[in-house]
Amino acid sequence: MRFRYGLLVFDLVTITFVVVSSFFFGHPVSEALDLVFGGLILIEFCARLWISRAPLNELAHPLGIADVVVIVSFLAPLTGENFAFLRILRALRLLRSYQLVSRLRRDFPFFRRNEDAVFSVVHLCVFLLIATALVFASQYGRNPQISNYADALYFTVATVTTTGFGDIIVQGTTGRLLAVLIMIFGVSLFIRLAQTLFRPQKVQHECPECGLSRHDPDAVHCKHCGATINIPTEGME
Repeated sequence: MRFRYGLLVFDLVTITFVVVSSFFFGHPVSEALDLVFGGLILIEFCARLWISRAPLNELAHPLGIADVVVIVSFLAPLTGENFAFLRILRALRLLRSYQLVSRLRRDFPFFRRNEDAVFSVVHLCVFLLIATALVFASQYGRNPQISNYADALYFTVATVTTTGFGDIIVQGTTGRLLAVLIMIFGVSLFIRLAQTLFRPQKVQHECPECGLSRHDPDAVHCKHCGATINIPTEGME
C-alpha cells in the first residue's frame, strides 16, 4: 500500500512539474527534468506491462495510450510537449482504486467523514487542470494573451465560473467550442460540489446485511434493514 501512496505522490509531483515547467519552456534545467520524468515513467510503464497478465490489453487501454503519449511528450518534447498533462488521468485512476480508497478511509478520519466532498473537489480540480492544459495546448504560440499555464488557468476558471472578464479570450472556432465545453461541464461539476458540501453528512460503510453504503456518522443500526453496523469512529469529542 505504501507503493500505491508513492505512485500517487509521484503522479502529483509530475503534474506540478508540468504546470511549473510551462513558465520555463526551453530552459536547460526544465529540459533535463523532462528526460528524468520521462525515463521514470517509462520504467514504471514497462514494469507494469511486464507483470501484467494481458500486456496488450494494458497497452491498448485508453490510460495506457495516455501513458505512451506522456512518455513521448517528456522524452521528445518537440513532438508534443503540451500533452504531459494526461498524467493526471492516471493519478485519478489510482486515487479511485478500491484498495487505495479503503486505505484512505482507514488511515484518515477526515477522508472517511468527507469522502464525497473530497472526490467532488478532486474531480473539479482534475477537470480544471485538463481544460487548462487543452486551452494552453491549443492557444500557446497562436494567442499572445496566453503565454503560460497561469494565463490558461485564469481563462479556464473565469469561464467555468461564468465570470467572463473578457481580458483574455481564446481565438478561432476550436477555441470557442472548447470554451463552450468548459462552461457546460464546469458548471455541472460546481453543482455537484455544492450538493456534496451542503447535503446532510454521511459516511461510507457497507451494511453486512443489505449492502446500504451511506449512513449517518453516529448510526448504530442500518436505516434500511435494522441490522447492527460497526462504523469506525474516533470516540466522543
